[in-house]
Amino acid sequence: MGRNRGFDEDAVVAAAAAAFSTGGYEATSIDDLVRCTGLHRGSLYQAFGSKRGLFLLALRRVSTDLNLQPWTGPTASARLDLLLIALLELAPRDRVVADLVDETLRRAPVADVTGALGRRLVTRAGLDTDRPAGVSPPADSGPPDKESQ
Repeated sequence: MGRNRGFDEDAVVAAAAAAFSTGGYEATSIDDLVRCTGLHRGSLYQAFGSKRGLFLLALRRVSTDLNLQPWTGPTASARLDLLLIALLELAPRDRVVADLVDETLRRAPVADVTGALGRRLVTRAGLDTDRPAGVSPPADSGPPDKESQ
């Protein structure tokens, strides 16, 4: 008989998704995942197989969530961030990720997808989407700090 998991899988996957969304896939190390999930390295590998396995599970959940909930609003940002990470970092070289992203985008209303992803990408770049057209940001402005997001 298998041993019961001594952790909340949903909470672990959500914590990992947040780490990937914040730092990107490549920059998020196993040590980062150990810290944010509270699991030991061996438990992460036992439960999810690899960093990629954990990312794929998080991406599948985000894909399901995005197709059940609106692509806008306060809870959409984190989901869109993970989708952007998948789209920009992994999809060009990982067929499984590319197919999952493609499936997610095909199931969603086109206007919602392009608008939501575009706005989120601009926000992640630290640009002010409320600024009037033709007005440049101040020279010292950079991406928003984590506390202001």
